[in-house]
Amino acid sequence: MRHVVSECGLTDTTSVATSASTNEPKVSRSNIQIEHIRIDSDKPYDEVRAALEKLPRFDDRIRALLHYGEIGRVKVELKKIQGAAGLVIFAFATHGDWLQILSGKRNAVQYVIGNVLVSTQMTQHELAAGLYAPLRIMLYENKTGTATFEYDRPSTLFGQYGDERVTAVAKELDQKIYDALIKAAK
Repeated sequence: MRHVVSECGLTDTTSVATSASTNEPKVSRSNIQIEHIRIDSDKPYDEVRAALEKLPRFDDRIRALLHYGEIGRVKVELKKIQGAAGLVIFAFATHGDWLQILSGKRNAVQYVIGNVLVSTQMTQHELAAGLYAPLRIMLYENKTGTATFEYDRPSTLFGQYGDERVTAVAKELDQKIYDALIKAAK
């Protein structure tokens, strides 16, 4: 068992032999400590959602520039779209709409938010960091009728890799996402 300790938490990794054959894949399992953050706003869900959605949306035309090898233009366009918060919305999933299948529609949406220039600073050192970049943020109308954000603190997600270069970037992301959500919740 490998133990990695950082200020972002303890990670236990266990390698599990799946068979005696060398042709079988090696499976590893890890337990990681994650800091989960909940931000309750006094504002209604619709107002908080509208405020968060002022973040710019990712422009998929940038992918075409990448496809044609126009790296300089890609960097310029990525810097342009990220806005003052340094974040963009890549996608969203309206989980609340799907609840109509079982119990009735609710106000709930999951956002995929991040910054390509930030995430590549991490994935260049640890490709598995792409599992968490961009980040998932949940916004929903709580039982009191106001809005709640929930998400996992980036540095605790990325800290599991034990690479200080990755964790240092994630700590900057901690503040960016926190600031953006607090601004929307105020």
